[in-house]
Parts: sequence; C-alpha cells; structure tokens
Amino acid sequence: MTLLGDAAHVMSPFAGEGANLAMLDGAELALALAARPGDTEAALAAYEEALFPRSEESAAESAANLDTMFGEKGLEQMVAFFTSGPAAQ
Repeated sequence: MTLLGDAAHVMSPFAGEGANLAMLDGAELALALAARPGDTEAALAAYEEALFPRSEESAAESAANLDTMFGEKGLEQMVAFFTSGPAAQ
C-alpha cells in the first residue's frame, strides 16, 4: 500500500499544509512513475523514500501550533501572538 495526501501526513491541520502536501505528493509520485516506466515498485520506493522527510517540518509546525492553541498555556500564547510584533505597535 502506498499513501499520499492527507493519509500520508497524519497531523493536525494547524500548519495549513495539508492540501499543499497532497498536491506535491501527487506530482512527486507522477514524476517517479514517469522516470521508471515499467517498474512501478521502484517508482513507489523512490516516492516513499522522500515522502516523510519532506513533510517533517510541516508536522513539527502543526504540533507546535496545536500546543499553542490548546496547550496548558494556550490562551496566554495566543494573546502574546496577537499582541506582539509590528501590527501591535
């Protein structure tokens, strides 16, 4: 079984990258298949090898944002987010 899109990137939606990763997965899988005509297994192996490292940063961002919104100090973190920076001055 080969996964792509949301099924391959199990994470909360708090990075906003689900659709982007799904579209990139489809394109990467198509390129891998086109580069290896007649060898679907090799194409799938190449696709899968790059799949998870590519999404690691988005998964970490999603986990951090989930904690910011719903963690023990979520309210304080959200207030700080919206009251700091150039827009707050």
